[in-house]
Amino acid sequence: MNTSEILKKVRKIEIKTRRLSDHIFSGEYHSSFKGRGMTFSEVRQYQYGDDIRNIDWNVTARYNEPFVKVFEEERELTLLLMVDISGSEYFGTRKQFKRDTLTEIAATLAFSAIQNNDKVGLLLFTDTIELYIPPKKGRSHVLRIIRELIEFEPQSKKTNITQALQFLSGVMKKKAIVFMLSDFMDTNYEHALKIVGKKHDLTGIRIYDQHDAKIPNLGLVPIVDAETGKTHLINTASKRIRRNYSAFYQQQKTYFAQTFARSGAGIISVRNDQDYVKQLLGYFKNK
Repeated sequence: MNTSEILKKVRKIEIKTRRLSDHIFSGEYHSSFKGRGMTFSEVRQYQYGDDIRNIDWNVTARYNEPFVKVFEEERELTLLLMVDISGSEYFGTRKQFKRDTLTEIAATLAFSAIQNNDKVGLLLFTDTIELYIPPKKGRSHVLRIIRELIEFEPQSKKTNITQALQFLSGVMKKKAIVFMLSDFMDTNYEHALKIVGKKHDLTGIRIYDQHDAKIPNLGLVPIVDAETGKTHLINTASKRIRRNYSAFYQQQKTYFAQTFARSGAGIISVRNDQDYVKQLLGYFKNK
C-alpha cells in the first residue's frame, strides 16, 4: 500500500469513526470513565439550592454575604489501546478482516478520548511487543495511531497475551483506561490479567468471525494456520473434526469470559461482519 492509499484509508476511517465519537460515544465515554476526583475551581455568591456544606466561611465573613466553593471534575485520564496484530487477525470470511474491525473500534475509542481532553496511547502486540506509542493528546496524535493500525507490519504472526500484559504493567505506572482488542485465541494469561485488572480500568474486546466458531462441510480442503504459516489438509466432511474445531473455539471463548470476569474486567464481543455500535453503547451505558 503506497503513501497515497494509506492517507486515503486513514481519512476514510477518521470520517466514519469521528462521526461516531462526536455524536454517539463521546458523552457515553465521559460518563463511563470518571476522573480522579473533584478539584476546587472558584467561589461565587450563594444561590438558592446550593449545598450549605460548600459555603466558604472565610469569604462569607469578609464580604458579609454567603459565598460557596465551586468544584469541577479533575477530568484528565489516560486511554491505552492494546491491539493484537497477530496472523489470526487477518482472517475474515464476510465483509472485512478482524483487523479492520479492531482498527475502527480503536479509532472510535481514541476520538472519544480526545473529545474529552484525555491522553491516548497505543500498544501493538503479537507474541512480542511490536510497537508502543506513549499516551499524548490531540488529533494529529490520534491520526498517527490510526495510520499505525492500518499499515504496521508485525515481525511475528503468533500471539502471547501474557507478554503484552506484563509490558503494560511495566510502562503504565498510573491508573489508565485500558482496552485490549483481540480475538483472544490464546490461554494461560489469567495471572498477568489479574495484576493489570487490580490497577487499571480494563476491558477486553473480543473480535471474532462466524467461521471461528464453526467450520462448514466443504469436504477435503487445505487450511493455512495464520500464525504458523503451515498448511494442513482437513477433511471438513468429518463430524468429529467439525465437532473438535467448535469445541476448541468454545474453550477459548469461555476462558476469555471467565478470566476477565475473575479479574474484575469488562468484556465485549463483536462479530466482524456485524455493527459494533450497539455493543459498545450497551457496554458504556451499563458500566
